[in-house]
Amino acid sequence: MGQNNTGFTATGLRRLHEVLARHVDSGKIPGVVALVSRGEHTHVETLGTMRHDGGAPMQRDTIFRMASTSKPVSIAAAMVLLDECRLRLDDVVDPWLPELAGRQVLRSPDAELDDTVPARRPITVRDILTCTFGLGMDFTALGKPIMNAVFAQGLTPNLPTEVPEQDEWMRRLGELPLMYQPGEQWQYHIGSDLAGVLVSRVTGQSFEDFLRERIFEPLGMTDTGFHVPADQLDRLPTLYAPDPQTGEFLAWDEPKNGRWSTPPAFQGGGGGLVSTADDYHAYFQMLLNGGTHQGRRILSRPAVELMTTNRLTPEQNAPRTDLARNNVHISFGQGQQGGWGIGMAVRTYRGDYAPIGQFGWDGGSGTSAYADPANQLTGILLCQLGYSVPNPAHLMNDFWTTLYQAIDA
Repeated sequence: MGQNNTGFTATGLRRLHEVLARHVDSGKIPGVVALVSRGEHTHVETLGTMRHDGGAPMQRDTIFRMASTSKPVSIAAAMVLLDECRLRLDDVVDPWLPELAGRQVLRSPDAELDDTVPARRPITVRDILTCTFGLGMDFTALGKPIMNAVFAQGLTPNLPTEVPEQDEWMRRLGELPLMYQPGEQWQYHIGSDLAGVLVSRVTGQSFEDFLRERIFEPLGMTDTGFHVPADQLDRLPTLYAPDPQTGEFLAWDEPKNGRWSTPPAFQGGGGGLVSTADDYHAYFQMLLNGGTHQGRRILSRPAVELMTTNRLTPEQNAPRTDLARNNVHISFGQGQQGGWGIGMAVRTYRGDYAPIGQFGWDGGSGTSAYADPANQLTGILLCQLGYSVPNPAHLMNDFWTTLYQAIDA
């Protein structure tokens, strides 16, 4: 197996191309951009087109809606504040987020909204950053009163309801009881959005301005933000959510006049970012480098270690374990890494080809970004297909399976 000083075998990279091409040639994946790196060496694949029916080819600088892959990047803003002692992990959040003071907690997760007990303690910064503050998206509790209320309040980005600006969002969040006691259980998504509001309130800046100043600009992430400027919209593909029954390509978001064509009312750290393969590569390389980029320190090494190692007790992690073992159909087998750090998943057991210690996350719009300290490897896979069908999850799985075989030891 020849190799070309890229950290990957030539045979392995050829197979990676062939596996990606198979997905695109099947007609199920319109186009894909994949970036893989080891050490100083980077390899990029661009295949297919911006639309399912043709159009411009995918390019290395195509801009993608990162969806939940926003989480590992947006959380860095909060880590800056920890580094600077403007926040402490065990600070009570009431001074900045008074809407969350004096919480009531459901007597049981499926109780009616008025069947509550007082919270045992206030919510802390740690609870929010680890997604254990007591409320979140629970895909196993859909249809229960609390989940119905979360959707009805417009707290999550479900079209056609636009998420309101952050003060109104906080007001609505403050009207709901918690589902669990603070610190009791990991729950998805809402904590990531809440972390952005916390950063904005602590700094007195918009979340995006602080991210841009402290993370995006120092890393050269010039194409990352919460919307795409009008003069760059031709770089944004159509986002599809195919019909689960027929596979018909249904446009979920068009570039022109779409959700990312103007600045949003709410800058959602949980799923609002747009970005490119190279921008995300710069960020994940910074994490692999222990917080530095081209000699400049972005985050402290301990902050990076906190983010990229498991923060959850087995009790807190129980819902993630349950989702992975018993509800694989919900996310087509995604999310089986074991642990959760701050803003991202962390592999705590060897469940597939990736080793323990790999960190990152996937997005429901067909995005995947992970880094692996053991192999000094970064992989970023970007397509424009929602998880209404298994195809993007299968593409990601095959990408990682093939990438790990391409490592030249």
